Amino acid sequence: MPYIPHTDADRKAMLETIGVDSIEDLFVEIPEDLRLKGELDVPKGMDEHKLFSTLHDLAGKNVDLATTTCFLGAGIYDRFIPATVGALISRGEFLTAYTPYQPEVSQGYLQTIYEFQTMVAELYGADLANASMYCGATALAEAALMACSIKRRSVVVVSEAVHPHYRETLETYCWAMDVEVRVIPTAETGRVESLEALTDEAACLILQQPNFFGLIADMKAARKACDETGSLLVVSADPTACGLLPAPGEEGADIITGEGQPLGIPMGFGGPLLGLFACRKEFVRQIPGRIVGRTTDGQGRPGYTMTLRTREQDIRREKATSNICTNEALMALAATIYMSAVGKNGIRSIAESTVQNTQYAIKQLTAAGGRLRFGGKVFGEFVLDLPRSAEGVRDALLKKGILAGLPLGKHYKGMENSLLVAVTEIRSKAEIDRFAEALRSVLESEEEDLLIVGVSLDQARIKVRQADGHVDARAVETIAKVIVSKHNWSVKDQFGLDITFSNGSQALLPEEDSAGFEAVMKALSKQLPGWDDNWFDQVAYPPFEDNSTVVFEKD
Repeated sequence: MPYIPHTDADRKAMLETIGVDSIEDLFVEIPEDLRLKGELDVPKGMDEHKLFSTLHDLAGKNVDLATTTCFLGAGIYDRFIPATVGALISRGEFLTAYTPYQPEVSQGYLQTIYEFQTMVAELYGADLANASMYCGATALAEAALMACSIKRRSVVVVSEAVHPHYRETLETYCWAMDVEVRVIPTAETGRVESLEALTDEAACLILQQPNFFGLIADMKAARKACDETGSLLVVSADPTACGLLPAPGEEGADIITGEGQPLGIPMGFGGPLLGLFACRKEFVRQIPGRIVGRTTDGQGRPGYTMTLRTREQDIRREKATSNICTNEALMALAATIYMSAVGKNGIRSIAESTVQNTQYAIKQLTAAGGRLRFGGKVFGEFVLDLPRSAEGVRDALLKKGILAGLPLGKHYKGMENSLLVAVTEIRSKAEIDRFAEALRSVLESEEEDLLIVGVSLDQARIKVRQADGHVDARAVETIAKVIVSKHNWSVKDQFGLDITFSNGSQALLPEEDSAGFEAVMKALSKQLPGWDDNWFDQVAYPPFEDNSTVVFEKD
């Protein structure tokens, strides 16, 4: 946006036009004692050149894909975007359009939404689709509430292999509506092994296809279980994968949602995104958001108009299916242009290239020292187990210009060494080979910024990264007891950390630097499975007296 400040004359002319003497007159409704007196405490303004230079320096601190090769996915993907997408959505007709309430002046935009709905419905194998939602996460949550309304039940069952952020959004929506969320564990195999949690209390079963780990879900078993309990099957589906996999609607899904970002929308900084939502025709009155339909005018010419708006802004609140206020119209337009540009064959080709690149990456990265955690067919993503902390490996690879993937330890217990790697159709053989070579180098190297602070009798080394306190503890899950002591010295404090492992071996880790000790404790607290998450709070700022000791034991 051009940097064009207003002059005093500009401001005076604007005030005269709206009929007030000063800017303060615009705030007369605000009580005098609540108004700011004097100048804001902000830095002095910059000239245009210096401002752009400052913004450029700030932007340079971000990781960007112009200088970094991206293998990070987890819901947002680095895919090819045809030039036609940016060119068309930048036209003035679309830049100023918001909600096409007046069909007589909004036929172009209404038609693009109608085409978007048609393409999404065809891609997902559904009867109809709405005019888009905010994002994949909120679309999934809306689907769950829709299922509860249809079935008049207040329990939803969701696979643990559904995106963690989607499940958090689902929990938030359901909490507000007094709907119980039951989670089916999948961390051991990466997929749903048993559907015993799905009972006749459940309004729906929620799966992701492919799931968060990239694995292909068994839709037939899910459909059978839903039929036996009278539940709806809700599937969050990757639209690109639908170019190769059977459409969810064809496999029995009642409601299909998804994230439309891979369809021509840049990754950005996590947005903007696009929620996809499709379902069976019989549920049309329950669908959230709105639908654009095709009709004819008084002269028999084809035309487009808002056909259904069951949202609280348009009908009585108690009759509304959702309080969603709008749709991602501009992003839906981008997806429409993308799907038109690449076509059916193009989407299938993109999906096939994704699979080929993914299989090559698995081969190269496992040869470099990683291990495939889950067996079975995958699409676009896979979980790689590493001999070291996934966060540490990711950070080391980022220094080499590779955005390696998503460490899973924060989302799944026991997966601190697991990395979710994404490979799209635009990743080249050379990029994958460079990733594998860099991974091998990182795994084989003893980095200079690692300080060995102790060795147990069973040779399980505990290493601390001085820069961020990261720990690589090869046998940390066997720690049974931690003894912390502090002795009052005349010069400086000395902390002692005595670790006892479950096999009886011990590791004594003295630390003379309190900052180093705190780094050790913080890192250990992240990686002790089965320990109380708050145990470290008693250590970082302990109520120590002279020569005292605090003992922590695993239950």
